[in-house]
Amino acid sequence: MHIMKRIGLFLLLLVLAACGGGASGGDPADVVERYLTAKVAGDGDALRPLLCSPMEALFSREVNSFSTVEGARLENMECTRQGDSDVVTCTGEIVATYGTETNRFPLASYRVVQEDGEWKWCGESG
Repeated sequence: MHIMKRIGLFLLLLVLAACGGGASGGDPADVVERYLTAKVAGDGDALRPLLCSPMEALFSREVNSFSTVEGARLENMECTRQGDSDVVTCTGEIVATYGTETNRFPLASYRVVQEDGEWKWCGESG
């Protein structure tokens, strides 16, 4: 009977792990990094599921932000969630070339929200 209790406990732990074990929606910093990568690449399929509901109306603006830029790229991107807050702060920059001029846009802090159990990018933080 003792072995049956251990098997039962093991199965319960296995089910909890499969359900996320209380963790919800993954890593918000990863979501922001994926958002920024998709935005710079103009990848609408990757970008759309990362936007929070209020930002969905701005999808075209977000996906086309760098559409006229040759060779836009992210450099030294590193994003970190600020404690348990809804803010993710990123270092690094977007480098964009317009004709012969190269511009650098430093990354900032971004707001994230949970919708349907998933973290979503929801604009720059105040």
